[in-house]
Amino acid sequence: MKSYFKVKSDYVKEPIPKFVFKGMGPMFDEYEGRFAYMNLVPYGARMDEILETETPFPHRAGNIYSIMYATGQDEEITHFEKYINWMRRLHRYMTSFVSKSPREAYVNYRDLDIGVNDKDKTNYEQSSIWGFKYYKKNFEKLVKVKSLIDPHNFFKHQQSIPSTV
Repeated sequence: MKSYFKVKSDYVKEPIPKFVFKGMGPMFDEYEGRFAYMNLVPYGARMDEILETETPFPHRAGNIYSIMYATGQDEEITHFEKYINWMRRLHRYMTSFVSKSPREAYVNYRDLDIGVNDKDKTNYEQSSIWGFKYYKKNFEKLVKVKSLIDPHNFFKHQQSIPSTV
């Protein structure tokens, strides 16, 4: 059995009005009972006390919660693109109520819609598209570390941090 799964994410800095959640109700009804969800993960408390630059994960102070949008299926389906498009519509619907300039994302919910490396190559310009969304200003520091530790880019994936060597 094959598994299909697609995710996107956001960070929320201000409370989202109730009408926004009411407005997405019909979008979930339209999904015809397929696997789909929107998960809100609370932030704050001790997370607010850790500076952005203390760890590679910068999305701490000022965020009320993160949102994960997901769609998937644990069986062969021929119209998976239909469900991905549904999730993308939900993500667009939330645009006015989440982080902006850039719209930020959680690295562990790798969103391949925001870009991928060219096969076995990584380069700074291409990687910075998702790098700043995932790591904010820490992306620069991570590029320096990657260049020192893995100059030949042995450890890589679709959205790797590049080596500048």
